[in-house]
Amino acid sequence: MKLQIPNSANKLKQQGFTLIELIIVVIILGLLAASALPRFTDISSQAEDASLEGVAGGFTSAVGIVRGQWELDGRPQGTDDVTGAGALVLIDEIEVYVDGNRGYPVSGLDNPAAHDENMNAEDCRSLFAAILQGAPTASSDFADLDRVRFFVAAENSGTNNICVYYQARTLKSLLSAPQGNDYQTVGNNFVYNPRTGGVNVNLNRSN
Repeated sequence: MKLQIPNSANKLKQQGFTLIELIIVVIILGLLAASALPRFTDISSQAEDASLEGVAGGFTSAVGIVRGQWELDGRPQGTDDVTGAGALVLIDEIEVYVDGNRGYPVSGLDNPAAHDENMNAEDCRSLFAAILQGAPTASSDFADLDRVRFFVAAENSGTNNICVYYQARTLKSLLSAPQGNDYQTVGNNFVYNPRTGGVNVNLNRSN
């Protein structure tokens, strides 16, 4: 007796997608990507905002520590009783100049002339590096924007100098450095006022 194998298996043929099916798949994938991309972009923006707020919070704490050390040291007045310039405290063996009238930090440089009405961008940048442990990279030169996390500027509030720490990534669309009170409307940044010790965050991304 001869065993016969059903030939139905031989009739099976592997078939690929038709052109129309492939087009439909591509369209569906495109729609999914189009709906998901804005969500990923928004997550990236939220992460940058949270990062700035975290750095600003750490900076605020560091300012409080410096002023606390000034209090512990007996409120040194510095070399100028009028301006408060020349007052110095040690934070983890790092010299930090403070305004002798109020005790808030004004420079991480060897700059005994610094006080809340006599600060430049380098005073602000050095202060950022001196009091903030593991500080992100920062520069007061706008040409360094691609190499650092923060661009640092010193501005005048009308009564005293303030430090503005811009998140570099949010300034990439600008052709020149922000000036004056641009910090209120341009780029993510936080502002430090050495007269009051206050730190304010501004979320205004430029791109």
